Amino acid sequence: MPTGAATLLKKVPLFKDLDEAELAEVAGVCHEETFVSGAYIFREGEAGNRLYLITDGEVRISRDVPGSGEEALAILKSGALFGEMAVFDRSERSTHAISNGGTTALTISRAEFEILLDLNRELAYKVLWAVTRLLSARLRSTNDSLRSFLAMSMF
Repeated sequence: MPTGAATLLKKVPLFKDLDEAELAEVAGVCHEETFVSGAYIFREGEAGNRLYLITDGEVRISRDVPGSGEEALAILKSGALFGEMAVFDRSERSTHAISNGGTTALTISRAEFEILLDLNRELAYKVLWAVTRLLSARLRSTNDSLRSFLAMSMF
């Protein structure tokens, strides 16, 4: 377990409801990875088998746009969790994640995460409710963006 992993995990909305013992269990399946600047952490279309928590540096989330190249969608900083969607729904990656100036991240594989959730129902309950809140917030944000886009397109 990387030093201080439980402290970092507690700050992430997905894990904020966990008690100290549960945080230690999650920290126990974390691994630390380092990526040089410009390295692809994952590419759009790849299997999503791992989630990431940035401990140092930045990650650029982007997509390739035909005819115009890479379009940056977000720059994530230390403390940001990413890659979780594909882990939860077992789908392909929907974007690229690229180290932006060098990045260190805690990672959790889907297999280890699923085993952890299977073995500890209380932990699973807390994490899955956090996922529900996260997805609801994202859907509300998307709805607001669409509403604004539609309103602007009428003029």
